[in-house]
Amino acid sequence: MRKFTSVLAATVAIAVMLSIWPAGERSAAAAENVRVGIYLNLPGKYTTTMPAVTLSGTQPLSVGMRNPSGAEAWTTVEPGRLARFTLDDYKVKLGETADFQTALSWLNVLQQSTNAALLTSTSKSGKTIYQVTEGSYATEAQAKAGAAKWGGNAVLTKLLGQNKISIMGPYHLEAGPYASLAEARKVLADAGSAGVDAYIALKKPQGVSPLQYYIHVGAETSQAGLGPIRAKAEAVFGKLAVAGTDAYLQLRDDYTVSKKAGTAASLFLVPGGDAKAWVTTAEDSTIKLSERSERTYRGSFELSSFNDKLAVINDLPIDHYLYAVVGGEMPASWHPEALKAQAVAARSYVRYQGIGFQIANVVDSTLSQVYEGTSRETASTIQAVDATVGEVLTYQGKVIEALFSSNAGGMTADGKEIWGNDVAYLKSVKSPDDVSEKGLYYWYRVTLPNGKVGYVREDLLEDTGKKTAAGSAIMRIKENGTNIRPIPLIQTNVNPVAKADSGTNVIALEKVVQSNENNWVRGPFTSDQLLESLKARVQTPISGSIQSLKVTATGPSGRVTAISINGKTVDIRYPDMLRSALGGLPSTRFEVDETARVTVHGRGDAKKERSGTEQLYVVGADGQTKALNSENFFVMNGSGTIRTATKATSYRFTGTGFGHGLGLSQYGAKGLAEQGYDYQSILKYYYKDITIVKE
Repeated sequence: MRKFTSVLAATVAIAVMLSIWPAGERSAAAAENVRVGIYLNLPGKYTTTMPAVTLSGTQPLSVGMRNPSGAEAWTTVEPGRLARFTLDDYKVKLGETADFQTALSWLNVLQQSTNAALLTSTSKSGKTIYQVTEGSYATEAQAKAGAAKWGGNAVLTKLLGQNKISIMGPYHLEAGPYASLAEARKVLADAGSAGVDAYIALKKPQGVSPLQYYIHVGAETSQAGLGPIRAKAEAVFGKLAVAGTDAYLQLRDDYTVSKKAGTAASLFLVPGGDAKAWVTTAEDSTIKLSERSERTYRGSFELSSFNDKLAVINDLPIDHYLYAVVGGEMPASWHPEALKAQAVAARSYVRYQGIGFQIANVVDSTLSQVYEGTSRETASTIQAVDATVGEVLTYQGKVIEALFSSNAGGMTADGKEIWGNDVAYLKSVKSPDDVSEKGLYYWYRVTLPNGKVGYVREDLLEDTGKKTAAGSAIMRIKENGTNIRPIPLIQTNVNPVAKADSGTNVIALEKVVQSNENNWVRGPFTSDQLLESLKARVQTPISGSIQSLKVTATGPSGRVTAISINGKTVDIRYPDMLRSALGGLPSTRFEVDETARVTVHGRGDAKKERSGTEQLYVVGADGQTKALNSENFFVMNGSGTIRTATKATSYRFTGTGFGHGLGLSQYGAKGLAEQGYDYQSILKYYYKDITIVKE
């Protein structure tokens, strides 16, 4: 969990929650269930969307609608069969054909560049016709732009042949009702000679008790577009009405996943407006969501149109949610008291949020709390939640926003250091976070014979027993092809500074523990790299290259609250944004090494600061003056400490902690638990003056 909100925002969110919750379920749901946004389109806050999703279960899935009076089961999808969902909106129809392999070739081309392609079937003129569509567009204009794009795809247009790309929309004529699904299917098959798009739809009109079956005729972009097909369709289906505003589920056979003509998934098209499809299964079973890494989830799923995109909400009892959150946020192998502390903090956090995401309490990422379904549940996480059932943290009678982070770096943050305002229960305290370093390797920062500088893990070096004139140890590389890395950490996606072979002598400059959640090194970054990171996050643009970068203010825990660049204070919305603004630092508890900056002493008391643009000269033992052109050089202070400096300007950061540092430190909780603290003592240590109550 990395997100925080203001008290005012949370109060408003709770008011919204009480106004939008289904009336018949308001009290129980607010008290017992949590709504987790898996896919949600909320610009400026959370935008993770998918045009279609695939659900399945080992037990039958019940599919229906949720409305203010409760959830209704309309149909069942048998175990193992896929139930797919998308919106009944605007789509680009690439073409249709009676030949499955031809349709599949179109689909394969689309899927090379989009995840919004569908291969479905309908019945026309007594034949099964396969249709390939793309997109989930909010408007006809957007769909037309999509059609123009696909029309320019030479490979696709060649495969389409005589098929003409067109637009499908959410406007339908309606035949029925029919007494059963079988009857509707028979009418659809017998009426295929109409030659129009027609699909079965499930609907339960207001005031009508039994579920009814209809046939949706046409998929037009407007009401006016239904006119040209009405006469032809009515000649076969009889008198047709315009499909009304009642919630429905349109059914199609979908071959997008299987890619086999004989193996179809059930595709449900969900209309816009207030319609909310509802999927549930047996209480002791789970539902798999294929698009979310094949994860399985407890509870039910709600699928609807929200801000013109498919919204996927997992609705489940809060403690079932916490079974997974505790395991997602903290290793399940940690001390039971640390896990219990995490459970109470996570429960308090979600209770505080209200409907923080308009139709969801929380989302499943670190923007809220890590939630990855049952894959993160273990016996220990379930036990931690069950042992603390109902317990939350309160301050002056109100549930607190129980923020937590991975590692406080030895000292938790004060609220002012992170978002600029004071929070009574979030004060800076010491934290035993060095438990994150247990068992880690040490690394040496070394210089190679060619002047390159980087880090080598301790087990890849051996001491020669020799030292330089300055007293630095001379060490020897043990293996061929040893990577010299920019920071003391193996990063598979970052190129090494250099490689060295066995027998190469190197000079050890310092010894540090492997970068971890407690102590870390990042960089070096060039001016251009930092400017690129800064430009989207500062309120006042920075002009020119970075010549100096200095910490100008820190808070009670030592976290940086302000920096200056080229002598001017960097204008950011709140201090914690410095983490992302400076290239993605783990925390704001850091120091800056301006690698090119050195103080040069001249004759007498003259001193000059070099920032990286001025040429340096050195006087050798022979009295000769030479230009210093090497990439790296080394400066010793009066205490004998050697610092690596660079010819070119760059910025290196060393710091402690991982995350914003507010509230409970997860590694600190582990450390305290191992010292004998119980979970209540841990929570009261990190959150000042709070009370633990059982709801």
